[in-house]
Amino acid sequence: MQPFNYDVVYINNNQSSNTMKYFKIYLLLLLCSLSGFTMMSQEDDNYLEFNDRKKIVHGVYLGLSTHFGEIDGKETYRMGIKVAYVANRQLEIGVAAGGFYSQQNLSGIISSVNQDLIGGYAGIHLEPILFGKSRVNLSFPLLVGAGGIAYVDGDLFDDDNYEESETQESDGLFIIEPGVGVIYNVSRFLQIEAGIKYRFSSKIDLTPSPLERINGFSAGIGVKVGIFNMGKNRYKKNLNDD
Repeated sequence: MQPFNYDVVYINNNQSSNTMKYFKIYLLLLLCSLSGFTMMSQEDDNYLEFNDRKKIVHGVYLGLSTHFGEIDGKETYRMGIKVAYVANRQLEIGVAAGGFYSQQNLSGIISSVNQDLIGGYAGIHLEPILFGKSRVNLSFPLLVGAGGIAYVDGDLFDDDNYEESETQESDGLFIIEPGVGVIYNVSRFLQIEAGIKYRFSSKIDLTPSPLERINGFSAGIGVKVGIFNMGKNRYKKNLNDD
């Protein structure tokens, strides 16, 4: 009989031991990662994201104003309205409009009744602002626009002649009106302004008329109502701080 041949296989215990060691290390790292993720999730739950009103510096408002000035040395009254957006308490961008009345008291231009001047204009409103974070600001308003002007019979402030008032002559005009002003911040919703402006106009053609332009100074006051510090600046607050 032939003898049986036996093959002996040796198992490397060191290799098996190293495999188990690596597996344990990998498992430990995985558990640590899961634990850290859980802690981060719980930490995020303790925070609340919201708007910080103290850091918000954008706004929008409606403004009303009244001015007293002159055209060709004669008393002139003007009322104005504007809507604007305020960027970073440094610049206003919007639209403005206004009407004016000037007591020219010109006789015999169109009829025997004294002639006064009436008109209005509207356009783009720009206003750079200095010291925007202070209670009192310095500003430089600018209006660029167009409108119309006309002579009117009688004195509109005289009740006896009001019914006889009738527009006789009219013309269009282009206006550039720069100025300087002071703004007082009463609250987050209210501002009061005061300032002076100078009006530059294109030539007007009212026949017959001694006026070629309606250039002139004016001074006035106004009020702005709106929200002057709204926006989208956000941050997280820890709820445990309270």
